[in-house]
Amino acid sequence: MIDAETVRARLDALAKPPGSMGRLEDLAVRLALTQQRCDPVTHPRRVVLFAGDHGVVASGVSAWPSAVTGMMVATIAAGRATSSALAKAQDCDLRLVDVGVIDPPTITAGFARDASVAQGTADLSGGPAMTVAQFDAAWAIGGDEAERALAEGCRVLIAGEMGIGNTTPAAALTMLLADASIDQAVGRGAGADDATMANKMRIVGGAVARARSSSSEDFRAAMAAVAGFEIVAMAGFFAAGACGGATLLLDGYVATAGALIAERLAPGTAAAMIAAHRSAEPGHAVALAHLGLEPLLEWDMRLGEGSGALVALPLLDSAAALLSGVATLAEIGA
Repeated sequence: MIDAETVRARLDALAKPPGSMGRLEDLAVRLALTQQRCDPVTHPRRVVLFAGDHGVVASGVSAWPSAVTGMMVATIAAGRATSSALAKAQDCDLRLVDVGVIDPPTITAGFARDASVAQGTADLSGGPAMTVAQFDAAWAIGGDEAERALAEGCRVLIAGEMGIGNTTPAAALTMLLADASIDQAVGRGAGADDATMANKMRIVGGAVARARSSSSEDFRAAMAAVAGFEIVAMAGFFAAGACGGATLLLDGYVATAGALIAERLAPGTAAAMIAAHRSAEPGHAVALAHLGLEPLLEWDMRLGEGSGALVALPLLDSAAALLSGVATLAEIGA
């Protein structure tokens, strides 16, 4: 096992003044620790986008209808979405996985479907969003995707999501797992107005209260009651990726809700994570603090789709280059 002192010693031995690369050196330490090697690698890398719909959208928590999920999935697959453009720019493989899109587009290449979950969760405003069996199935889908990426040599993994309305389950999970208040957890998502916000807060508060009352026997039931299929899939992806020794570059609020689930069910998963950015969603800061993560960027991004992590990806490349490509003082005879 390598520790932070070992990596710092390597950095201080390089042909540069100690600490002269500032916070990049902190990132280099974190990256090395996630992979347990002083010469971490950032290629190959993959972003897996998990797509799913949410029954709670019908209760008025979003400014957009669920039909937009399928539209955006098609746009991502066509290479015309923000995430697909950024993935191409950063030489990052992108894979789409359907874990419950109500109206999936007709795509044959690079879009995996799994029939073990429903087409969209149930409306969490009136009852559990999913069963424990569905929760386990979604978790397994994510785990399989991480294992596939690891088998294909990927060393940096990013989980992204597409699912209209998914900041509602993200808020509920952040209250449930990170002890956030409702004012901290609930944000405007993709542009909710004041009336929608009031409704969203009422629904999230009620759903979390019901989930907490049902958590005495199996906490998975409480999480299943307020989660989304794509969020649980990301959790399984994180847990399996960490187990396989990959670096997990964490995206925004919804992805971090998945990270909270992963850390709850597979303690230690957060040690493999690097937080790419802090979202404009207020609950994201609370969730990151709960996981003990400091974000690399604070640029008020809130798109999702793995986009914030893709923007931060070159910083990981720079950190890896610092550790692996710079001569030591001894090597230059100093």
